[in-house]
Order: sequence, then C-alpha cells, then structure tokens
Amino acid sequence: MLLIYTPKITARIIYTCKQFFTRILLIDIQFTTKVDEFVAHNGPKITYAKQALGTEFFIQSHNLLMQQGVNDIDIKVTDWEETKCFFKSSDKSAVPFDVFAASFYLLSRYEEYLPHVKDNHERFSAKESLAYKAQFLDKPVVDIWANKVLLLLKNRFPNYEFKTKKFQFIATIDVDAAYAFQQKGIVRNIGGFINELSKFQFRNFWNRLMVLLKFRKDPFDTFDWLLKMKKKHTIEMLFFFLISEYTTYDKNISANNSKFQSLIKGIADYVTVGLHPSYFTMRNSKKLKKEKKRLENIINTPITKSRQHYLRLDLPETYQNLVELDIFEDHSMGYAEHYGFRASTCTPFYFYDMEFEIQTPLKLVPFAVMDVTLKNYLQYSNRKSLAIIIDLAKEVKKVNGTFVTLMHNETFSNIGSFKNWKLIYEKMIKAIKQFDN
Repeated sequence: MLLIYTPKITARIIYTCKQFFTRILLIDIQFTTKVDEFVAHNGPKITYAKQALGTEFFIQSHNLLMQQGVNDIDIKVTDWEETKCFFKSSDKSAVPFDVFAASFYLLSRYEEYLPHVKDNHERFSAKESLAYKAQFLDKPVVDIWANKVLLLLKNRFPNYEFKTKKFQFIATIDVDAAYAFQQKGIVRNIGGFINELSKFQFRNFWNRLMVLLKFRKDPFDTFDWLLKMKKKHTIEMLFFFLISEYTTYDKNISANNSKFQSLIKGIADYVTVGLHPSYFTMRNSKKLKKEKKRLENIINTPITKSRQHYLRLDLPETYQNLVELDIFEDHSMGYAEHYGFRASTCTPFYFYDMEFEIQTPLKLVPFAVMDVTLKNYLQYSNRKSLAIIIDLAKEVKKVNGTFVTLMHNETFSNIGSFKNWKLIYEKMIKAIKQFDN
C-alpha cells in the first residue's frame, strides 16, 4: 500500500490519485494529513504538498487540486524527456511536473468547461484542445506519466512488489444504419430510386433493386462477418444500436420493425449491446430515457452502456443525464475529426462532475480511433489508415492500457470510400493480437 501525505485531502486529489495509482498502476493507496502517521509508515510513501517534510519522495503541488470550480489557467507545455507535460515543479520535487494536477486537468475535461468555439454539431473540437495544440493528442500522456512515476517509485522502494497491468483490446461497432436498402419502407426506397436516377448513380440504383428483389444481400448487413471475426480472433466486441425516431441525423430503420428487433436480439446473444443515443439526446433527458427503455424492451435486459450519436457531448449535462438513467459506462470520449486520446488516457476512468465537485459512478471508456475519422474527415488511404491504427495500438501497448476502436457495420460493406476495409480490419486485429505473443 502506498501512503500519500497531503496537508488537505480534497475530492480532486482522491479522484486523480485513485485513477493515477489504483487504475493505471494497480497500486493500492491511502491518504493521511498526519505527519506522525506518515513518518511511521514503513512501506512506499509520497508527499504531495507545496513543501517536502524531509527527504521523502516528494511531488510539489500546483493549486489546481485545492481549488473548486473552473478558472482560466495559464498553461505552458514543455518537454519531459520523450513526452510532454505542464505545471512545472521546482528542482526539489522528485518529479519535474505536478503530474496529478496535469492529469486532473485532462481527465476532468477542464478545458471543455472553458469558453471555446464549437463545431457545426455543437461539439468541442479536437483543434480546440490543449493536446492538439501542443501535439500530444496521439499519446496517452496520463498513462505515460504514471509509468514514469512508477519507475521512480521502483528505484526508491526496490523491496516493494509492484503489479503489472495487462494490455486490452475492445472492438466497438456503432449501428447507425442496420441496412442500406432493406426494411426502409416503400416511401424511403422510392425516394432513394428517384435520388439515384437524378444524380445518375446507376450502380446504387441497381444495387438497391437487386437487394429489394432479394437477389443480393444488403451491403450493410455485415453482422455475421463481424461475429465471425469476434469468434475467430477471440476479441471483446460491443455493439451500440441507434433506435430513435427518424430525423435528419438519425436514419436507422424503425425500432418497431420486427426484423430489426430480431437482429438486435440475435446480436445480444453473442456480445454486449449498448444504446447509441440519438443526435438530439445531448441535452434531452426525456428522449434519452425513452430510447433506453425502447432498447431494454427489445432485449429484455437493463442497458448500462452507451455512446452518443455523432459523439455529441455537452459537459456536464449529457453525462449527468446518463448518470440519472443508470447508465454506468459511456464510450463517447473521443473526437470525430481527429484520432487520438481526447482525455489523454487509454485507461477507463470516471466522470468527475465539475459542477458538483464529485466523482460519479459513470465510467468513461475512451476510444483511440474511428473509421470515419480516417476515411472521411482526414481522407487517408487504406494503407495509411491501417498504419495509424497500429501506431496508436503500439502506444497503448507501451503502457499496457486499453485500446478501443470505433467502427460501423457499413464500413465493411466493400463499397464507396471503405472498399477493402474487411481486409484492413482483419489485418488490424491480427497485428494487435500479436502484442500478446
């Protein structure tokens, strides 16, 4: 057990140190404000304060974890050997930066509470983030910092047996549109035919016709193949289903459709199914509740996992609504327009509500990369996309974190910009699985 002395124990200190030590480094911790208790402790121990007590392992503190609310903070990012960090400490500190304050700033998404320019979907943009501006978005720096501190602790306390965390891979699939043509109804398909003819999209017109006449499988129906990949490579896989009413941004088929319901039930027999809350649930708790109940009625199981459609988050309201509805795990922590680590970590962490200064029960599972980001936003080639994914996985492997990918069922339809992505996906899985060999 690691004992941490600090003059004052705050909710921010507890939250950050538990994530830093317990979840990332698997080190049990306790806190004390009593100097005599700290001095008497024979195991590993550190002081987190403005001044050291003596010659102990000392990390000099920034004011951030003693404060409440959100303030404009002057941040200067500088190099720390092979990585970057901020909140510089004095030479008396065993660590040259206050890694706890810096970690809290990133994990709490402090910057998303500050004034910023939103994108056209009212989202916090990657380009607004400190990580993007300081060029460490593609690095899980919180985990890197934790492992650097771990090396220092091992040198200071060589007789203590530290545990080693294992690398994990989670493949997640968003189902925005279960089918390209099937089950869309007469009106939508007639509209599709007319649109394709007016734009001279004769190939799409022919594909739609062949599918509707049942001469060809719907191109978005890649579910059997995905489950085959899960079984073949023994990977953890999650599906998130969009089941809202039809809107400009929510275009899945009706949740009342019996074939769609059978699909969801069939998937739920093999993998965990979560909710893909629709575009307008970002601030609408009633709509969110309705969609959650709808999915629960289909699979007859409580829904505890979610990912926001279009990754639309408005902190803290979106997450507060999830907490109220007993969603215990959210997978929205990532950017649409750029790959990388939105919260600068590859370890699941809990949502810290800055409005009430408390850690909530909502676990956030950050993803590192999304298919649409690589092909549509950044317009990368298949080869470059695969290279980016594997490079990100290697970064996560270095710190034995959790590597999460976000794909869509239509990605594997072998049409449009995602041609040959079945091959890309399997190459990705094989490369990642080799990390364990």
